[in-house]
Amino acid sequence: MSSLHSARRTWRRRALLKAGGAVAAFASLADQELEALPANVPRSSRPSALRITNIRTATVAGAPMRCAIVRIDTNQGIYGLGEVRDAAPASYALALKDQLIGQNPCDVDRLFRKIKRFGGNGRLSGGVCGVEMALWDLAGKAYGVPVYQMLGGRFRDRIRLYSDTTQTHDVDEYARRLKGRLDKGFTFLKMDLGVSLVSDEPGATTRATGGPPWASVELTDRGAHLMAEYVAAARKAIGPNVPLAADHFGSLTVESCIRLANALEPHNMAWLEDMVPWEETEALSKIAAAVNVPILTGEGIYLKEPFRRLLEAKAVDVIHPDLATAGGILETKKIGDMAQEYGVPMAMHFAGTPVSFMANVHCAAATESFLCLEDHSVDVPWWEDLVTSPAKPIVEKGYARVPEAPGLGVELNEDVVRRHLAEPGYFAP
Repeated sequence: MSSLHSARRTWRRRALLKAGGAVAAFASLADQELEALPANVPRSSRPSALRITNIRTATVAGAPMRCAIVRIDTNQGIYGLGEVRDAAPASYALALKDQLIGQNPCDVDRLFRKIKRFGGNGRLSGGVCGVEMALWDLAGKAYGVPVYQMLGGRFRDRIRLYSDTTQTHDVDEYARRLKGRLDKGFTFLKMDLGVSLVSDEPGATTRATGGPPWASVELTDRGAHLMAEYVAAARKAIGPNVPLAADHFGSLTVESCIRLANALEPHNMAWLEDMVPWEETEALSKIAAAVNVPILTGEGIYLKEPFRRLLEAKAVDVIHPDLATAGGILETKKIGDMAQEYGVPMAMHFAGTPVSFMANVHCAAATESFLCLEDHSVDVPWWEDLVTSPAKPIVEKGYARVPEAPGLGVELNEDVVRRHLAEPGYFAP
């Protein structure tokens, strides 16, 4: 027994010595690796120490609109890109500089709540939204993940686009333009259908009297029939099943909107957009209740609360925020999630450069109720050349692929941006 006990003690001692040697070797190796670690990790991987040092802009013309790209610089050499709403001045973003210098850009929601009081409906929120996009771009770069992942992940890896189409009085030419969009691969189309198409036709319109200033035109039955002929020609060219929406009707009365919607019903419209101003909730509710064509609005709305009022009033069948007005990436996702609770899908309005476009793509990927995103730059040949990433083609067969690179996944092509500046200064100090 004593010899057995002695053997056990010897075995344990040897095992302990071996384990101790392994631990020492591991500790030595770990120390070496830890010493080398700071040299292998970029400064941008320390998000807690990241601070905003500057906000600068560069304004592009003809993309197809005038658009101010926002750049937020930091103390670690990385920067984030965003974009002010089309046609809004760069000063809307630059005015927020005092609110943001010295702040950690990774605190996106906190900083948005800090600056959102400076926004408003329409273009007034362009600066707030452009900054919010750039903050998400920075946060994604700091943590090394794409923005959609920071929003909770994605529901889709490519984004369906709808193509706007410019208006013409020539019925056949208008149909050819829409067929041209279809031939480019788009699977969802929209046409401008303004009352100006028929305003010179005898008996098509009259001047409305006694109503609100936004409702100055009365469309007659003949006028509605003539406008429907444009859609009938389009349907003949593109077929019955391609989703087709319409926009830019003009200052029509509520009764005229109902008359026009009824005339268009046989043509299987995807939606009728902004028939009256979005603020006119009662008027929209009346139209929506009287017609069998989906009613859509929302591109001028800032923050989610006005959308809730429209949803509760059953005034819309589809919502249509513009991310560069609605409050940026996170607020637009919240709007889409809220609409889903009412059984309403979300299309997204957009007219800008690839910077804002990719912000929309990430938001669309992360929002379950998303329907389609506008592509307003089909006729701008150099639009994709404004950036070196994501890889071309950005738009292919009516879809945009969701990038996997950190942040928004956008890098500017400085030479091309400089060639299309609306005013001197490429991110001047």
